[in-house]
Amino acid sequence: MTDTRLHQLFAQQGQSPWIDNLMRSYLTTGRLQELVAAGIRGVTSNPTIFQKAIEGSADYDDDFRRLTERESVDDAYWDLVVDDVTKACGVLRPLYDQSGGGDGYVSLEVAPSLARDTAGTIEAARNLHQRINLPNLMVKIPATAEGVPAIQQMISEGRNINVTLIFSLGRYDDVIEAYLEGLEAWVGGGGDPTQVHSVASFFVSRVDTEVDRRLDKVGEKGQALRGKAAIAQAKLAYQHFEKAFSGDRWATLRAQGAHRQRPLWASTSTKNPAFPDLYYVENLIGPHTVDTMPDATVAAFLDHGVVARTIDQGVDQAKADLAALGDLGIDMHEVAVLLEDEGVASFAKSFDELQQALTDKASQL
Repeated sequence: MTDTRLHQLFAQQGQSPWIDNLMRSYLTTGRLQELVAAGIRGVTSNPTIFQKAIEGSADYDDDFRRLTERESVDDAYWDLVVDDVTKACGVLRPLYDQSGGGDGYVSLEVAPSLARDTAGTIEAARNLHQRINLPNLMVKIPATAEGVPAIQQMISEGRNINVTLIFSLGRYDDVIEAYLEGLEAWVGGGGDPTQVHSVASFFVSRVDTEVDRRLDKVGEKGQALRGKAAIAQAKLAYQHFEKAFSGDRWATLRAQGAHRQRPLWASTSTKNPAFPDLYYVENLIGPHTVDTMPDATVAAFLDHGVVARTIDQGVDQAKADLAALGDLGIDMHEVAVLLEDEGVASFAKSFDELQQALTDKASQL
């Protein structure tokens, strides 16, 4: 395929575009190969994505019928998902090899019911890594207070982890620390740091959805700050990233071949129709980052995206915007706690609804 804006995003700015979707038809029709040819460099999934994929088509019916003849609905679900992710890893493997492990990953999340269960998350993440024993699998673990120790443990075992559901700078700092401590433990035990890769998924547009709702209650004086919080916070997160992955502590790990834990911008589709369709993509472009986009956002960027470094532009303004929000009584920590709870509940709801739909389907089949 000819050079696309997605190719330019990586070649010129060092940002890796991933797609936030996976369904069986991507694999059976060659759609995933087409996306990779167009410049997509990784795949993320979550329980809601698989709910839509499995409920929204008949692609899984034959396998599901066969599986439920000999195992539970829950086991059948995981077999379906593991099969999709394994095949997607196969599609992305050449890119993984060619990039030296820089990209070519497929992410699969642990069960949402484990979000507040450290030991359960550790066991589930290990199990997924063992079932899909491929170097370009990333297991997703939510950055809840209970998830952070599990993230550190998995990194200390040399496993690739996609940390998800990060909504605040404070929690992002916790995630970076977990990664560094995990790496130090892995190296201290004789592990090879060149084999460990991780991304930290910082959620964007959902932040503005909640903050703007609160600004509407403030009245006229809050209107100038609508649509400012999410990008401001992400720009400051990048500052935290640059600071953490520099200095003596990081230099010691880097000298042994360790890789940075890249920030990944998630929830980058525009929820408010008043904002440009690529608002959360074009304002967060910069090196050593990942942007995972849903299909419509990928299509929009291919069509009219502007490739230019923006991640470290307007940092002082970002600080001023967050300070102004505080002056208006918008508590970003409170927003983050709410969004984390909502994110965990949303994925759990999707998972429960899918389990019920599959149970119903098993009866019909």
